[in-house]
Amino acid sequence: MARILAVDDEPAILTLIRRALEKEGHRVTVCQNADEVKEEYLNQYDLIILDVMMPGTDGITFCRNIRSKVDCPILFLTARTDETSIMYGLGSGGDDYITKPFGIGELRARVQAHLRRENREKKHAVMIAGVRFDLAGKQAETDGMRIPLTKSEYEISEFLAVNHGHVFSKEQIFERVFGYDRESDVSAITEHVKNIRAKFSKAGIEPIETVWGIGYKWK
Repeated sequence: MARILAVDDEPAILTLIRRALEKEGHRVTVCQNADEVKEEYLNQYDLIILDVMMPGTDGITFCRNIRSKVDCPILFLTARTDETSIMYGLGSGGDDYITKPFGIGELRARVQAHLRRENREKKHAVMIAGVRFDLAGKQAETDGMRIPLTKSEYEISEFLAVNHGHVFSKEQIFERVFGYDRESDVSAITEHVKNIRAKFSKAGIEPIETVWGIGYKWK
C-alpha cells in the first residue's frame, strides 16, 4: 500500500484516480488546487500526481517549489504533448508524465512501475568511469561532488553506466527504467538525457554519447 497525493482541478479526473488506485489498496488524497496542499504533510506521500495546467499555482511551478522538500516520484498529467511542456515538466523535477485522456490500466501500470522502483533493495555502490553510484541511496557523485539528479535521471544514468559500452534505443531505456512499454512517451528519455548531460557537464564530465539513428550509451 502506498500513500498517494493527486492534484487536479477536474473533479472527474480526481474521482477516476482515487477509485482506480484505491482498488489497488493505496491511500489516495486528492486536492483540486495546488495552493490547498499542506506542505508540512508532503513527506508522508510515496508518490505525487500533478496536473500541469491548473488555476492558481500550476503543476510545474508547484513541483519546482516542493522538489527540494520531497523525495518521492512526481508524475505529471498533461493534455499538452509538445516538447516544450515535457522539457519544463521534467526539468522542474518531475519523473514522468501521463497524457490525457488516459485509461485506468495505464494509470495503474505507470504508478506501480514507479512504486516498484522505490521499493527495490540495493545494498552497495559501484564506481564506473569516474562516477560513484550509491545504489542504496540512489545518488551519483564524482570527486566527492554530488550530482543533483532527480530519481528518473539517476535511474537512467545508473542503467546506462552499469551497461556501459552498450547502445540502447530510447524505447529500450524507457521500458527497462520505467518498467512500462509505451512508444509515445519515449520523448521523456530525450529530455531526461538533456538534463543529465547538463548536470554532469558542470562537473566537467560528458558521460552519455549519442549514437545517431540508434540511441545512447555510457562512454
